[in-house]
This record gives sequence, C-alpha cells and structure tokens, in this order.
Amino acid sequence: MAVSNTADAQTAQQIAKKAFSSTVLLVMEDAHGQPVSLGSGFFVRDGEIASNLHVIEGATRGYTKVVGQKTKYDIEGITGIDRDRDLVLLRIPATRTFSLSLGNSDAVQVGESIYAVGNPQGLEGTFSQGIVSSIRGVGSDKLLQITAPISPGSSGGPVLNSKGEVIGVSVATFSGGQNLNFAIPSNYLKGMLAKAGMPKPLASATSQKNKSSILAPFGEQSTEGVIGGQFIWNNEIALRILHPMLHGSYTFSLQNKLREGVKNVYALVVFFDSNNTPLDTDIVNYKDIIDPGLAKRVTGKVDGSVQKLTTREGSVTLATRVEIRVLDFQMADSVDYFLRDGLK
Repeated sequence: MAVSNTADAQTAQQIAKKAFSSTVLLVMEDAHGQPVSLGSGFFVRDGEIASNLHVIEGATRGYTKVVGQKTKYDIEGITGIDRDRDLVLLRIPATRTFSLSLGNSDAVQVGESIYAVGNPQGLEGTFSQGIVSSIRGVGSDKLLQITAPISPGSSGGPVLNSKGEVIGVSVATFSGGQNLNFAIPSNYLKGMLAKAGMPKPLASATSQKNKSSILAPFGEQSTEGVIGGQFIWNNEIALRILHPMLHGSYTFSLQNKLREGVKNVYALVVFFDSNNTPLDTDIVNYKDIIDPGLAKRVTGKVDGSVQKLTTREGSVTLATRVEIRVLDFQMADSVDYFLRDGLK
C-alpha cells in the first residue's frame, strides 16, 4: 500500500501531471455490451483501482483506460467492497502504472486547499481546485465537504492535498445549494486495501444492496435518482401513410427523484426483439431543467423497422421489451434557473 506523510508541497501543475498518470475512466457495461454508467477511479497499487461502488452497480463487465491514453484494460473483478461507504477496489491486469499515495484524512483541516481529478460527463482528465469547506460527522463516520465541483462521471476520482496525496474519493452527492460536494475520507480506503482478496465477479456488487450508507443523510446522487419510463410511439402504425415522418419517432418520461433540479440528462434506450435480444439503441439528450419530483416527456427516433419489429399493428406500445437507462446528468444551479425563469 502506497502511503506517504512526508511529501513536500507541490505546485498544482505537478499534482495534475502525477494525478492524470494514475486516474482512469471507467466504462461499465451490461451483459450485452451496452453502457450502464461512466465513472472515474485511480490506481492505489499495480493492477488495483479504487472507485465508488455506485459506479459499478448494475454492470456485469467493464473496462478502464488511463486519462490521455488509448489502451483499454478489462476489469477482472472486485477485490474489496465497503457498501456503507460506497467504496470498491477493482482488479485489472498489471500495468506498472504510477499509483497515488494515500494521505492521512484524519489530519485534513477546514480551509485546506484540495484538487479533484475525474472525468465529468466523460470529459477525460478534468482537474479542479477547491478547499475543504467542512468535515461532516455521519454517525461514527466522516465525510469531507469540498468546494471543488463534482459531477456524474467524476465519481470515484481522487481528491488530493497540496502534497499530491489522496485524502478522499469523490462522490457525486449534493444536499442543496452551491458547492455541497463530498468525498469519502482516504483512511477508509486504507482499511480496505489491507483486507483486499481475490477478485470476485462484478455481478457480486449487486447481489446485496446496502441498506444504510454514509451518504444517506445528504441525499445520494447517482443515475438511480433520475429514471425513465412510460414509453410510447408518437403515432399508431395504422397512420403511417398519413404521417410517414413520424414512423420510428417515440417519447418517454424522465422523472427526477432527487431533491434538486437536474439538466443535460443523457439516456440510453435499448430495444429488444421477440427473442429478448438487443435490436437497436438510441441515445437521447434532454438539456432543459427537470425540477425536483417532476417529470418531462422526451422525444427520440430510431429506424422505422424497429417500430415494425417490436410493436403490434395499430399499437403505440411495444410488444417486446425496452430499457431506458439514464447514463448521466448535471445538477441545475441558480444560474440555470435565472436563465430559465428570469427575475421574479
């Protein structure tokens, strides 16, 4: 385990260079190779990556790639899970990649400068500066509240101090207002590394849902907070002649179950045939705000043959299965609401 408490303070440029060489993009997929989620992670030792558990939940396979590099490494399995603290250790083939040192998160002070590294919205190698704005007690545990922005896709990335040591693991969670971003203290990760075992299948991450979580009081943000459903075609097949341009056009509902507004929602729609085999996919991006607890109808379009192969004549609902998977979204802030509503 790489642990350092004596490193000298470094410049932001030095920290970024080292962090990028160890930070990875995680792409998680289902059994059919369709993307389930995007996230971040970082090397804690050769062939072993730390991330958030919620990044891999629902996936049966996945791969990683180091920021700025093209080589992809298949995830071989899980070597450690801390369900209560949303942490996971993943095994990949040995790469001789630089591992980040783990600092002492118990020594972190409010007001201390920190740097968050991740892949928000899949934008590789995003480096953000901030401070520790609070240290929150959650029962007998702690969370680091930071001002460095965290968005879906950044989850699982490292949060470093001015020595370039990891003092936290980013987790995309907000409670309301601005700059309420949190990181899981690195000392919890140290305990996991000491107990890491042989790799287990990714599916084991979903075999037991955690009933309690260190994040619960703050309102977890994951792609489970925005859900899709209520799929219908925009026109009945019987009306194709009158509305040929609508053939293959559909709508579905995106519901925001979080405490804050969301925007820029990306959803993957997967169409299955009568043999339950994936037939086609479509990615829909809804850019406007969806207020807390409300839903919006979203429109997409696929080849008209998909409608014919999945839907009975004259129906607006599929006879086969469709899955709507929310891949990513952003939290709406006060500027977004001002632009939408103006001064009142």
